[in-house]
Amino acid sequence: MERTLVLIKPDGVQRGLIGEIIKRLENRGLKLVAAKFVHVHRAFAEEHYAIHKGKPFFEGLIEYITSSPLMAMVWEGPQAVAAVRQTMGATKPTEAAPGTIRHDFALEMGRNLTHASDSIENAKTEIDLWFKPEEIFPWDRASEEWISGSN
Repeated sequence: MERTLVLIKPDGVQRGLIGEIIKRLENRGLKLVAAKFVHVHRAFAEEHYAIHKGKPFFEGLIEYITSSPLMAMVWEGPQAVAAVRQTMGATKPTEAAPGTIRHDFALEMGRNLTHASDSIENAKTEIDLWFKPEEIFPWDRASEEWISGSN
């Protein structure tokens, strides 16, 4: 089973969309195995977004992600990385497919509500950064066979 990191960024928290985003991921068939409400400090934000250091938008991104609490989560399921990214929609909300979270709830790329790991490798790195092993809770879901079973 794949795991992926999802962050509901400060704009999603401030707009009261935590429940809606979790609902859509659960409806998709993904399983929540870790969650915490966090106020991110600058040094941690810089570590998470290190790949963007030196880019013109870096400072604004750090200020934004540290401006308000966010919800950090780990989701599990078959092809979890791809399924989450598809559910979120394109990074630029005006290019996101109808029915995706970003299409339905966002207008600007700088306020696109969520972060989702973009590969299995990055998911592992990000999960290890955001969560200690004891904060992740694998569990058996009674409906699993009806979601990801095979014939």
